[in-house]
Amino acid sequence: MRVLLALGGNAMTNKDGRARVEDQIEAGRIAMEAVADLLEHDIDIMITHGNGPQVGNLLVKNEIAASVVPPVPLDWCGAQTQATLGFVLMEALDVAVAQRGLDRRSATVVTRTLVDGDDPGFTKPTKPIGRWLPEDEAAMLIEHGETWESRGDKGWRRLVASPEPLAILDAPAVHALVEAGFIVIANGGGGIPVVREPEGLRGVEAVIDKDLGAALLAVTVDADALVVATDVPNAILRYGTPDAEPIGRVSVGRMREYAAEGHFASGSMGPKVEAACRFVEQGGQYAVITDLDSIVDAVTAEEDDRPGTVVVPE
Repeated sequence: MRVLLALGGNAMTNKDGRARVEDQIEAGRIAMEAVADLLEHDIDIMITHGNGPQVGNLLVKNEIAASVVPPVPLDWCGAQTQATLGFVLMEALDVAVAQRGLDRRSATVVTRTLVDGDDPGFTKPTKPIGRWLPEDEAAMLIEHGETWESRGDKGWRRLVASPEPLAILDAPAVHALVEAGFIVIANGGGGIPVVREPEGLRGVEAVIDKDLGAALLAVTVDADALVVATDVPNAILRYGTPDAEPIGRVSVGRMREYAAEGHFASGSMGPKVEAACRFVEQGGQYAVITDLDSIVDAVTAEEDDRPGTVVVPE
């Protein structure tokens, strides 16, 4: 069985959301312990991950240093965090598999994702990233070509495009490594967004939704299951109300109906639900949304005993 495990960006921080070096190393250790447990069940694992907190840190460095050196473009931030988090996860996984007496190798692929240069998001960016800044500090970054918008009393916020992912350009490398027995970490943060131009590929200032990128990667490399690891055990109907109800096993059609009824917030659970539905609709056996502690059972348990929100075909 081949499984793509999608780790949220906050899975690489501590419980308070801090992303110090030691916090990320410890979070990686915990996540890779779970992955090593899956490997003991002779399952092929691929890993993708979010990178929001890590890119956020780089953006702060950009802002502080903007008067001294040009800001690093957002596609470079994505590439840097893919490589750094891949390194952290590989180091942790090496230890975890050795402790279990397993002989498994890992590899990180810095991965590009194709987007449409005519995507509406590039004309009018709407995805807020980074921290709020006072007007004078935002003005300096606007001079470097960034788009910022006043948010009233909170200050100014940077806006970027969040285009639809169209193709995982480095999927052949991922596929070859998986076939060779590697545990592959790829497409972090949804992939580095690139557009195709007459002279070749070019990185762009954009953020691809990591969950939609995970669904596309899972389909592209023929995964049997997609497991989206988050900080809650289930997706919830009527979240935040006295009638809140966890969703267990559910057909993709019914899940689409729940989404259309507005049960899932666009900035949190919504993209995870969309990713699970897309994967199943495009041939995946099933998708699970659950917490990190439940991912082993989400893959190895009998069909009716899997924890989390399990999205299945009709």
